[in-house]
Amino acid sequence: MPANDEVYIVLTATGTWLSEAIRWVTKAPLSHASLSFDRELKEVYSFGRKKLSNPILAGFVQENFNDPFFEDAPCAVYRLRVGERERAKMQLLVHEMKRQPDRYRYDLLGLIGVLVRRRFPRENAYFCSHFVASVLERGECRPVDKPAYFVTPADFEHALEAQQIYRGTVSGYLSRFSATYPASVFGASLATATA
Repeated sequence: MPANDEVYIVLTATGTWLSEAIRWVTKAPLSHASLSFDRELKEVYSFGRKKLSNPILAGFVQENFNDPFFEDAPCAVYRLRVGERERAKMQLLVHEMKRQPDRYRYDLLGLIGVLVRRRFPRENAYFCSHFVASVLERGECRPVDKPAYFVTPADFEHALEAQQIYRGTVSGYLSRFSATYPASVFGASLATATA
């Protein structure tokens, strides 16, 4: 099927303690991965903290890049062209998660598994790049040649270099595309969710 639809992978570095720890270990400048189905980044999904003030409470989140928390965060945005059927499969998986967000947990053990190159299987548990890679796989798109549970934000950065459409700050991207945001379907508590 021809690639006539698009999905967007957004890599950021937010400066949280987990973000900085990941950057230190990986030596990569961007440490958090998110997925969007629109260029304006109105609906951005990932796995991360549900409340900025509580790094322990984490799981499936809809991120609001219009929040001041993200304003000066460095980012890179990549566009992947996919088929309509493949994109629909990805959206179905994300909407299933959206309907029951409390079923899903942040997989801190999985992050450790990436470091030691060992899988620790956990049902309904993801870290940010594992989530993005898993959704892409559902749509038969594998830009990184490794299992989803070992994919890092840096892997996306290297594999998708030719698909990069922006590098700078989140606020710079939003200004460029004049993005405005609807109210979060999860309420204000998820407005600043990230790793």
